[in-house]
Amino acid sequence: MVEQQTAALDTLFRALADPTRRAMLRSLSEGEHSVGELAAPFRMSFAAASKHVKVLEHAGLVRRRVQGRSHLCRLDPQPLAAADEWLRFYEQFWRSSLDALAEALSRPDPETNGGKNG
Repeated sequence: MVEQQTAALDTLFRALADPTRRAMLRSLSEGEHSVGELAAPFRMSFAAASKHVKVLEHAGLVRRRVQGRSHLCRLDPQPLAAADEWLRFYEQFWRSSLDALAEALSRPDPETNGGKNG
């Protein structure tokens, strides 16, 4: 089970590592788009865009349906929940580390006579 979760996260983060795919996901957050529409801002071929979409599909982030000659894509945000859960662990770590740093910085410095000159 843990190995499956690790593999799924690896696939997800690999898909998200590419700026073109992240931009495609952002476009899909606004609604369904054809592969051609997803390719347009990048001036890439349908084949190149389709490869990006396949990576996103493999990660579970995109669902594609064929309507006539059009390949229509929509965002499936569910896999992002696993990434969010994974990142929240580190958010807690950094929050507690930064809280400890803030506390340490707010204490008077004994070498400067409690922070007072004189």
